Amino acid sequence: MSLKEKLMEDLKDSMKSKDRIKKDTITMVRAAIKQREVDERIELSDDDILDIISKQLKEKRMAIEEFKKGQRDDLVELTEQEIDILLKYLPEQLTEEEVEQIVLDTIKEVNATSIKDIGLIMKAVMPKVKGRTDGNIVNKIVRKIFN
Repeated sequence: MSLKEKLMEDLKDSMKSKDRIKKDTITMVRAAIKQREVDERIELSDDDILDIISKQLKEKRMAIEEFKKGQRDDLVELTEQEIDILLKYLPEQLTEEEVEQIVLDTIKEVNATSIKDIGLIMKAVMPKVKGRTDGNIVNKIVRKIFN
């Protein structure tokens, strides 16, 4: 079953069970998929859909920080539930230790010697961790290693 079909099945299930948060989250993902397909006149692959879900996950995580600053605990809780739903469609997420090991291996591969090589490192690491961690986490780990 493709990711698009799985999203449709889960949308139907969430409607039947009256799970409004899950329904709204899946609808948001499906709208983003449809928008990109219409804009680019293509049929998206599962990898493309994973990119969309990863991007939305990143946006949700950034939104949580803003909601915390505004002391909107209700929105923080709602957004955390949405993140949990989105994570179910992504491959299993890497731990920080796993990401750190991938970064260390990549630093050796590309012969990086300082923080100035961060672009080169990021360019090499991101395809390896696609959909399994956030670029901000990778960036933070690279900076931690060189400091």
